[in-house]
Amino acid sequence: MRPRTDGGLSRGLLLLMSAATGLAVAGNYFAQPLLDVIGRELNLGSTLAALTVTAAQGGYALGLILLVPLGDLVERRRLAVSLYAATAVFLLVSATAANGTVLLVSTALTALTSVGAQVVVPFAATLADPAERGRVVGTVMTGLMLGLLLARTASGALSELGGWRTVYWVNAVLMALMAVLLRTFLPRLGGDGGRLSYPGLLRSTIAMFRYEPLLRWRAGIGALSLASFSVLWTALTFLLVGSPYDWSESAIGLFGLVGVAGALTATVAGRLADRGHVQIVTGAGTVLLLASWLAIAAGARSLVWLFVGVIVLDLAHQAVLNSNQNVLYALRPEARNRINSAFMTSLFLGGAVGSALTSVIWVNGGWTGVCVLGATLSAGTVALWLLERMTIDRAAGKPPKTSVHQGHDPTPAASTN
Repeated sequence: MRPRTDGGLSRGLLLLMSAATGLAVAGNYFAQPLLDVIGRELNLGSTLAALTVTAAQGGYALGLILLVPLGDLVERRRLAVSLYAATAVFLLVSATAANGTVLLVSTALTALTSVGAQVVVPFAATLADPAERGRVVGTVMTGLMLGLLLARTASGALSELGGWRTVYWVNAVLMALMAVLLRTFLPRLGGDGGRLSYPGLLRSTIAMFRYEPLLRWRAGIGALSLASFSVLWTALTFLLVGSPYDWSESAIGLFGLVGVAGALTATVAGRLADRGHVQIVTGAGTVLLLASWLAIAAGARSLVWLFVGVIVLDLAHQAVLNSNQNVLYALRPEARNRINSAFMTSLFLGGAVGSALTSVIWVNGGWTGVCVLGATLSAGTVALWLLERMTIDRAAGKPPKTSVHQGHDPTPAASTN
């Protein structure tokens, strides 16, 4: 699991970092299929029980803004290990929660520190050989997406075996183990933030949007892509519980396994980026994202088309996300965590808006309205990608092109100190 002597990541260390990201994000989704049983045991109403999901979202958003940029200021291994250890502690608090207040607070704190996953991703990009960065980022993000998609399935299975608290006990032990493994095998890697104070670091993170045009474009593309992704997964339960499907909650939970196929394609997109085709991957991903909604719309009456649409949408979203990260991680190595913080915060906000809009559209427009919403958001990703290409190439005084090499920084570095 040690880094290779010739530079770059060994396969064992890469797989460890991939597993670590998946476990970290999974903890934010364990409660979702267990809200009813948690509410009954802790005497919570349905509204208070649902607040655990809101607490997780709010905590994660704060962590993206307040903690992830620290990777550019402090020693990164210590930061990652500290966040994983803290997450293990907060999961233990959730496992022993005697009332709803304790559970809500511990859930928010768990989500806050679970952004350790977003410290590990740019950590892997920094350790990777530049010629392999796309594959490395794709592999780590595959682990993250598998954790996100499989968390609900694992949560249901573990709760059946030993009750809802078992989920938190198991994840706490695994996060503690990950903290030990990361401390043992990750190399020390100092931050490059120089003499920035913590308030200066946060100001510098926001300033990235001003100094990096590609960050603005890619944050917009990523936000719309995740919004489209969230539209599907928010509305899917509404579709499957009604006619003609009439599925049970457990069957709906297993539907998340369909998304695994899309998550596993992230490494393919990464390898294409390593070969200099990152822009082609982005363009193809946005077009596929839009096309997937045709199949999803047909899925109102056909399970086959629904399967096809979900797989294509997940594949396209992963391609767009991976290519976005490869473009952004090549910009400014000394500010990689700040750029990741700015990008991921935009991504998170896009997903939250997509989910909120879906709830409103479903009531008024049903599945047809949801599909129109998803297609509109996806069309926005296509439009932003085309505008980015035209704007960046015009600013550089070059004719439009469809391929930019992964290692090239297309924008001038600007000081944010």
